[in-house]
Amino acid sequence: MKTTIVLVLLLCAGLVAAKDGATTKPRVLILTTGGTIASRSDAPLIRGPELVQAVPQLLDYAQVSVEEFSVIGSSKVTPDHWLRLARRINEIFASDEQLAGIVITHGTDTLEETAYFLNLTVQSKRPVVLVGSMRSSNEVSADGPANLINAVRVAISDEAIGQGILVAMNEDISAARDVWKTDNRRVQTFDGVNVGHLGAVDPDGVRFYHRSLQPHTLASEFDVSAVSTLPTVLVLSDFTGLDEAVVKHFGELPMDGLVVRTFAGGRMSAGMLAGLSSISRRGIPIVVTSRVPKGRIVSAPDYPFSAIVSRGQQDNKARILLMLALTKTTESEAIQGIFNLY
Repeated sequence: MKTTIVLVLLLCAGLVAAKDGATTKPRVLILTTGGTIASRSDAPLIRGPELVQAVPQLLDYAQVSVEEFSVIGSSKVTPDHWLRLARRINEIFASDEQLAGIVITHGTDTLEETAYFLNLTVQSKRPVVLVGSMRSSNEVSADGPANLINAVRVAISDEAIGQGILVAMNEDISAARDVWKTDNRRVQTFDGVNVGHLGAVDPDGVRFYHRSLQPHTLASEFDVSAVSTLPTVLVLSDFTGLDEAVVKHFGELPMDGLVVRTFAGGRMSAGMLAGLSSISRRGIPIVVTSRVPKGRIVSAPDYPFSAIVSRGQQDNKARILLMLALTKTTESEAIQGIFNLY
């Protein structure tokens, strides 16, 4: 799918200009992709320039420009979008050393996945902040404008430098690795279920209280600059009474890797165990995750096949990490080492 990219400098849009000291403010680029933050009831998605121009208070904090990357709901995002977005961010940072940071407006359905992919593939310590909204722009108490302002505030914060890819929603700052969407409607949906938030956006400033210790951005080993297509990794969920035949049939699909969403602690139904034994004979790397939101699989149960254990990533993020790991190796032991590290 081709996307149209439009660059509009707000200084040229007449929103600012005569503010004293405006030229001394840090510069932020807002990359728009669509999503609820760009939605109106019974109307097409708002285009990038219009979305940003509707929040002139942004100019109290930064010189803002906007580039429209895509205009889609985030449920339509694909791995190809991730690759192109990561490459575009790296191009922008490489060509503009004075840019303070980048804010990405994004739908909330897959925001955490895009954030995690970028966390492992953006090659800069400068802040990249993803932001969305839970309410459309024409709803009462729409949360998009405040979220967008706070995301820009985070992007220009010195404390955000080197923190990896961040998510700024509902005045909370979360690490891309740990953030989950936990509610389908409420504005406090994004949470670091296992480890909490990194910080907060308060009226008097941006405050960080924690730091993510897993490798990210410049410390990540993953380079997608020459990757045209990501490996195919599928996700299969266990459930009570799962028939072995279903798993075997699923295992006949084309795939380079498989993520399995299991019960607590990595325990599986008899049908899943038997079916995965068949799939493993194809030599496909199998990563085991738990459907339980909190805690992690400490050690793998005694499976009748070789398996890689996810050390805390839920299935959607384990899929991303396996995709990237497979660009470097297909050896299970090496992939387990990557999951242990990240």
